Amino acid sequence: MATHALAGGAKVGAFPAELEVDEEERARARTRRYSTIGRWAVGIAIVVLWEGLTRLNIVDPYFFSSPVLIAQTAFKDATAGSLWTDVWFTSSATILGFIAGVSLGAAIGLSTWWSKVYGNVLEPYLVMFNAVPKLALAPVLIIIFGIGFSSKVALAVLMCVVPTAIAAYSGIKSIDPDLETLLFSLGATHRHVFTKVVVPSALPWIVSSLRINIGLALAGTIVGEFVASQNGVGRMILYAGQTMDINLVWVGVVVLSIVAMVMFWCVSSLEKRLLKGIMHGAQTSGR
Repeated sequence: MATHALAGGAKVGAFPAELEVDEEERARARTRRYSTIGRWAVGIAIVVLWEGLTRLNIVDPYFFSSPVLIAQTAFKDATAGSLWTDVWFTSSATILGFIAGVSLGAAIGLSTWWSKVYGNVLEPYLVMFNAVPKLALAPVLIIIFGIGFSSKVALAVLMCVVPTAIAAYSGIKSIDPDLETLLFSLGATHRHVFTKVVVPSALPWIVSSLRINIGLALAGTIVGEFVASQNGVGRMILYAGQTMDINLVWVGVVVLSIVAMVMFWCVSSLEKRLLKGIMHGAQTSGR
């Protein structure tokens, strides 16, 4: 059916379903645009209000510094190169720990499908270990792996592995047992059922935990740097606090906030792409 665009964006001769889809697309685009504007507006307002309150001495600049002083301190450290070294140390330890922790946790969770007894035995220990404040184990990991890069990665792994394992295990428990019985009765092997049903069913659960895990991995790395480290943003904040350099403390806080925001955005984009790919694969296989 031929269509002609009107000034308002609607198409003459288009089906009602097509018009509804176009309207939904425009609504989503408006929501994204307004959300972006709102985020920038709130951020700018916070910075302007912070600077104004410190200049008027309504807020004590000794304790809360000011955006201008923070920017000057950050520029000095970035020019010296120490800031980039600390950011790279923290970011790389977080990313490596995140990847290793998610991979290991997914493998542990998926392995429970092969034996119900093994899964039932493992489940209470996963729940118990998930409730344990894993950051309390930071001194132990520092003793085992030393004060270098490895201990920060290990702590990030520890923060991610259990939540991912629980997510994968929950995904496996959501599988319809009648579907598995049907496939086995049709001659499917355990390997076929695992690769064609179990893994695709558990993947959305695993992927949905990524945004939480990246924050946990960053928290684990920072705590490891607080306990003992030669590099990292956490070490920089601890050193600045010990020397009463409030401006440098706030530089570390702001840098950590930016790193966390960038990591969260990257993982969120990855999560959307993976979920879209999973849904597309499920629709393709269902045809």
